[in-house]
Amino acid sequence: MTSASARVAALPWPRIETELATQGCATTGPLFTPDECAALTALYGQDKPFRSRVVMQRHGFGQGEYKYFDYPLPVTLSDWREALYERLAPLANAWAPALGVDAPYPLRHAEYIARCHAAGQTRPTPLLLRYEPGDYNCLHQDLYGELQFPLQLTVLLSRPGEDFGGGEFVLTEQRPRMQSRAEVVPLQQGEAVIFAVNQRPVQGTRGTYRVTMRHGVSRVRSGRRMTLGLIFHDAA
Repeated sequence: MTSASARVAALPWPRIETELATQGCATTGPLFTPDECAALTALYGQDKPFRSRVVMQRHGFGQGEYKYFDYPLPVTLSDWREALYERLAPLANAWAPALGVDAPYPLRHAEYIARCHAAGQTRPTPLLLRYEPGDYNCLHQDLYGELQFPLQLTVLLSRPGEDFGGGEFVLTEQRPRMQSRAEVVPLQQGEAVIFAVNQRPVQGTRGTYRVTMRHGVSRVRSGRRMTLGLIFHDAA
């Protein structure tokens, strides 16, 4: 089993960056092993690794529930968050002028988290999500505060067609003066989808403009669907 940094380095980054630029999302292929998926799924029944549990229907977010990890993060999650951030930071900096971001993103995740904490965003945002039959997640954005890293990941921990049915990952894109465009992203167990948190730049015939993205999960029809969310900014 190779390290997180080695697996991240081995991803097909030219394709990923092209798809992020043209579609606002890109899949990685299998990134986590089945054993790693099972180990993360098993954490959900514990209390110690987490800072809070959210029942979606209580807040109008959908139906289902999720738990936010607490600091210190499990070492494996900390390693993944750091390795992925450092590969995505140059792309985020390429997007920054079009998104109106003045200060460049640091190339090390620890430096970016220090910036978040200085701004009062001190609560960790990696989370595990659990969906059962009838559960779904409304279209939303994971913003959490003034500072927002423009890209995030969702990793499917369950086996589609075996552990659950339905529950597709859905993205919508709202372009200026146009109707929304929806995209369903099929995932394998252990595969991640990288996508825009809030907005992404699009090159048009009259220059660059911003497209607003939202994501969610369609209704789970059977079984249990578990996912890991990796967000690189912390919450206020």
